[in-house]
Amino acid sequence: MTDLHKGLAEINSIRDQLARAAEFRGFGPATLAATGALALLAAASQAHWVKDPQREISAYLAIWVATAAVSLAIISLEAVTRARRVHSGLAMEMILCVLAQFLPAIVAGLMLTVVLVRAAPQSLWMLPGLWQVLFSMGVFASCRFLPRPMFAVGVWYLAAGLACLALGGAERSFSPWAMGIPFGIGQLLVAVVLKLGHLDTYDDP
Repeated sequence: MTDLHKGLAEINSIRDQLARAAEFRGFGPATLAATGALALLAAASQAHWVKDPQREISAYLAIWVATAAVSLAIISLEAVTRARRVHSGLAMEMILCVLAQFLPAIVAGLMLTVVLVRAAPQSLWMLPGLWQVLFSMGVFASCRFLPRPMFAVGVWYLAAGLACLALGGAERSFSPWAMGIPFGIGQLLVAVVLKLGHLDTYDDP
């Protein structure tokens, strides 16, 4: 049994190494573009329904947290089904590798939001910029599994987040377009990079 366990451990190690060395092709360009459109829709909804986000911070957070949750859900669902088709036997290992790279940024963004809401509400205007900076960190960490031009998407989110912080203040930072434009354009850029990077493997129309 010891030899059997050792052999299984070696096989698992080889599978992990293969997964870490391969490019993840589980993200669909059309789905990523849809999340960009969703961000723009969320911005339009905020502009219509939340007239004073500084005083209606709960409504502001509800719109953007819900948008992030819906986007994450549809991306994750497609990534799992698509990876099983494209990567077959290595699908789960590759999904876990990508998740390990991006999940810390998501968790950090959620925890930071909770901390600012409870302990430093006067600093909540920084959230849009901080969200974008943290998202850029997730993109940079995931670049090793994605087409090389994805690095430029990370730069976009980082630059957008820093600009939001530098030019912000409560009124500007809570503008619906301070979130809608960076994430709308950013996700569309992701879709373009995926589409152009794998024209021979992606089957989206």
